[in-house]
This record gives sequence, structure tokens and C-alpha cells, in this order.
Amino acid sequence: MRSLLENEKRRQIAGWIAVVFSTAVTSFWAFWGIIENFHEGWYYDSWLSNVGLMLVQYLGPMLIFMAVTLIAIVWPRFGGGLHLILALLAVGFFNAFSNAATFLLILPLAGLGVMYWYSRPQPRKLALSLIIGLPLLTLIISGIEPVIRVSQRINDGNLQARTVSGNGVTLIWAPDGPGWPRTGTNWYEAQEVCQHLTEDGLTLAPEPQSIWRLPTVAEAVRSMSLHGQNSGGVWDAARAEATYQATPDKESPLWNVHSQVIYWWTATEVDEAHAYIIVYDGKVWARSKQFSPAYLGFRCVRPP
Repeated sequence: MRSLLENEKRRQIAGWIAVVFSTAVTSFWAFWGIIENFHEGWYYDSWLSNVGLMLVQYLGPMLIFMAVTLIAIVWPRFGGGLHLILALLAVGFFNAFSNAATFLLILPLAGLGVMYWYSRPQPRKLALSLIIGLPLLTLIISGIEPVIRVSQRINDGNLQARTVSGNGVTLIWAPDGPGWPRTGTNWYEAQEVCQHLTEDGLTLAPEPQSIWRLPTVAEAVRSMSLHGQNSGGVWDAARAEATYQATPDKESPLWNVHSQVIYWWTATEVDEAHAYIIVYDGKVWARSKQFSPAYLGFRCVRPP
């Protein structure tokens, strides 16, 4: 009798360890998901498309962890097995162990699966309330600032060539088209396109025109703006750091709020293999010139 009570106690302790860890992981994904959703997502014209992208791509991990934890609390063996199945599916999907997915998805799912198979967290209602309530609270608190910021973005709908002047820089930025694409490309292709762009910025010539070019990192930093006002950006080349009087945002006239592109290539090279990119919020990073995700594009410029 005593051994049965001790075993039940151990199961309850293990169960609450599993619930607390599940809640922590789910809350992390709630925080990451809502922040990333309003950083790189939420770019469609359609509100429903934006919500769909948010639920599937950005809040998907949170919802998965929450769902399997709820199942494991009510049906421990079934929920534990479900954790292990999802861990194996994640291995196949990511096709690697040496990446962030290992530590943020695969190992947590596998470890929790074993714990839930053995454990019995009691009382169940408290465990269920914790796994639902804390991640949702994290989601709401973390989402307040980005929701307000995105809702206040300026979008004048003008995707033509724009003359942007301020902070000691005056440049014409290419119109929507080959010189300002809505998909990503690498640094070499961006350079090539700018070289072949015709004067109106709408077509590519068979021979180099040398009218347009990529902006330097200093030009891009000094051109960033917020709500129609120059952000007062300064590029410190020695420290490779950009500072601003006001943090810029993904707004007109420089950025297309309905494009997935949130990074631009600059002409400034770090070394033979790397160049600087700039984020819509003004941050500057060094990246491989071969790097070409869908969200890393460019916008050609020329003097007036």
C-alpha cells in the first residue's frame, strides 16, 4: 500500500514537472510566434490571409504544443505517444538534428512524451488551466506593441519611383518591378539587375546601363523614415552599427507593406563573401552574398 502511494506521488511530481515544462515551451512559442508574425508576416492585402498565415506558420508551434499537452493531461498514455510521434515527424520534416529545431521542437517533444507516458498530474483542472492560460496571457502581452505599431504604419499605395530626400541624402528609389522585386535574391543578382535597369526603372536592358545601383549601407541608414519623417539614422562604419533618433518601420515611401521582403541588400561589402543588409527597422547585418531567402530583396537607386 505504501509503495503504491509513493509511486502515485512520484507520478504526480513527474506530471507537474512535465506540465510546467510544457507551459514554458508553449509560452516561448507564443512569444516568438506573435513577435515574428508582426515582424516578417502580416503583409497580405487580405485580413483573412494574414490571420491564416499567423495561425499556421507563426502560432502553429504554440497551438501544437498546447493541443498535445491538453491530450496528455487527460489521456497520459495516448498523449505521451502523440508527443513521440510528433518528435519523429519533426525529425523527418527538418531532416537534421544539428539545428534549432532539435532544441526547440524535437527534444522537448520526445522528453515530454516519455514523462507524460509515466506521469499523472493532479488536479487535472489546474493543469489544464495553466497550459491554456499562461501561453495565452504571454501571447496577448507580447502582441500589444507590435499590433499597435503595425496598425499605425503609413501606406500611401504609391509604388512608383520615389525621390527621397533628407539627412544629407537625396536619391531616386526604383519603382515596383525588376529594380524593386517582391521576392528574394542574392547580392550578385541584385547588383546585376541594377546595372541592367533602364532609366524608367521598369525594364531590363540586354546590356549594362549603369544608371541604377544598390544604395550604400550609409545611404540606406540615412534614408530610413518613420511616419513620413526621416529617422535621423547615422552609420558608424568603424563599429558597423546604425543608430537612429526614431526607429524606422516598414512604411511608404521606401517599403512596400504588402511585400514579404523585410531586408534589402546594400552595395557595401564586408569582405569578398559578405555584404551588409538592412532591415526595415534600421538594423544592419552582414550576410553571405549567396544568401537568398524570399524575404531578402533589394531596391535600386540613382541620383536625381
